[in-house]
Amino acid sequence: MDLKSLEMFLHLSNSLHFGKTAKAYHVSPSTLSRTIQRMEDSLGTELLHRDNRKVVLTDAGQKFQTYAMQQLEQWQLLKFSLEEKQTELKGKLHIYCSVTAAYSHLPPLLDKFRKQNPLVEIMLTTGDASDAFEQLERQSVDIAIAAQPENLARIFHFEQVAQIPLSIIAPNMICKVQQLLQENVVSWANIPIILAEHGPARKRFEYWYRKKQQGKPNIYATVSGHEALVSMVALGCGVGIVPQVVVENSPVKDRVQYLPNAGEIEPFALGICCLNQQREQQLVKAFFEAIYN
Repeated sequence: MDLKSLEMFLHLSNSLHFGKTAKAYHVSPSTLSRTIQRMEDSLGTELLHRDNRKVVLTDAGQKFQTYAMQQLEQWQLLKFSLEEKQTELKGKLHIYCSVTAAYSHLPPLLDKFRKQNPLVEIMLTTGDASDAFEQLERQSVDIAIAAQPENLARIFHFEQVAQIPLSIIAPNMICKVQQLLQENVVSWANIPIILAEHGPARKRFEYWYRKKQQGKPNIYATVSGHEALVSMVALGCGVGIVPQVVVENSPVKDRVQYLPNAGEIEPFALGICCLNQQREQQLVKAFFEAIYN
């Protein structure tokens, strides 16, 4: 079995969605299906049970998933061992992070890495932090800075670099939101909420709001990225839960305020992550070594 087929199976075993895996590898769902069928024919057993509603790994599929991970890791180790030793590393290292992380956490990490590896070219892509793991899974980037999800897939390696506190923020301007917040007893069910589309911060909001026991939240809008969330709060559209580091680096930070006594919100872990199968790749390994030296 070729390496690409193993990689596609491993991706599919985690996504459990033929369309997503086909898109990630730029093939049609029918081509992906034929690839899986050839694997099953070769092994003489069904790896995936699929119907019109869902895809599920069989017992054999779970064993083959472990095999595929081991084979790809061994391939990376072999490539690494056969590479010529260099006094200085060269090449391109592709990194993904949010705009805020590019200001707040990436510079000191890069300073350490560049000091030790001045010939390596850094290719930076910024976007919504919650898309980091998808970028890694598609192998569009080598390394990402991201918040640790509640359930980290086995294909990823994650090393924490910081704890990120979160807060509820509200607009400073005189507006309807301010009036609602100044009531003697705040009715949270009436307060318009700005939410991130997905990611750890949204999960933290759900836990926080559930404790209020005030019925369904009044979701005003969902946005992609915490930077946009801060801007919408600054415009008086509602309140939102956001990492404090995003507020501190926002150009509209003077137009928002932290809400005191809004309730405890668990911080999340920010870290450097990569695919497990890429950990021994020279540039990736050098980056992890640099941040701890």
